[in-house]
Amino acid sequence: MDAVILNNISKVYGKEKRIAVDNISFSVNKGEVFGIIGPDGAGKTSIFRMLTTLLLPDGGTAVVNGFDIVKDYKKIRNTVGYMPGKFSLYQDLSVEENLNFFATVFGTTIAENYDLIKDIYVQIEPFKKRRAGKLSGGMKQKLALCCALIHKPDVLFLDEPTTGVDPVSRKEFWEMLKRLKQQHITIVVSTPYMDEATLCDKIALMQSGKILSIDTPEHIVQLYPGNLYRIKSDKIYELLKDLHKYQYTLGCYTFGEYLHLSLTKDDEETKKELLQYLQNNGHTNVEIYPVTPTIEDCFIKLLTN
Repeated sequence: MDAVILNNISKVYGKEKRIAVDNISFSVNKGEVFGIIGPDGAGKTSIFRMLTTLLLPDGGTAVVNGFDIVKDYKKIRNTVGYMPGKFSLYQDLSVEENLNFFATVFGTTIAENYDLIKDIYVQIEPFKKRRAGKLSGGMKQKLALCCALIHKPDVLFLDEPTTGVDPVSRKEFWEMLKRLKQQHITIVVSTPYMDEATLCDKIALMQSGKILSIDTPEHIVQLYPGNLYRIKSDKIYELLKDLHKYQYTLGCYTFGEYLHLSLTKDDEETKKELLQYLQNNGHTNVEIYPVTPTIEDCFIKLLTN
């Protein structure tokens, strides 16, 4: 059964009617980790705020745990957990006081659901008397997750939970999500980090309020059309400009210390011609290798279609 269902949901803002979410439809299976992947301004936060009943949609319908997001908003608020992108706990309250407050709001206690948050809370328990505003980014993240879980929600919404935290905390956070999934909690998470997409069961790639693709990360990568190459030379910036001018270039962009290149015509003769073209343009020590596409490559490919 589906834990979350969206049918042609849309959201517009302001007098100019700026479209933030453009007739989006998808569903999330119970117990899965579903990722909404996209850059800032893609519409991820607007979707989360509608699904958690903080915003009314301007079109379409959505259901969370069988409840309509407009008609049954009170029931939804009691059965979901929400961790917004910006740290929104009470900064003047201590770790312990914040957790107690949120437990009381939902009519429960820390002791009642301690098993659910134990693995996370033990990492911040030594600082339980410290004010939340004085915690590091990683510790704030863990506290916010504890507060979102303290009432044992059926669906957990995490809006860019790892933005602005260090790589170690990011890794720890996703390990925590794996353990939460084992407790049959449905997790919907948004992130601008393409590498985190591979940690989800299913993903929706999103840009400018629209869904570009919905599938498993593995299948999205498998559907990448044609071959992809990584290429570099001694003059990487000039290489990028020259490759954009090359007649068979389909796409070329910076990817770490290399460029990633796809071609409209892809055979051995074309690659020989390409190397000759680059040498004629003064490029030396040219390296070109086939490479397995990543989610980021697939996302860029979808943008250029």
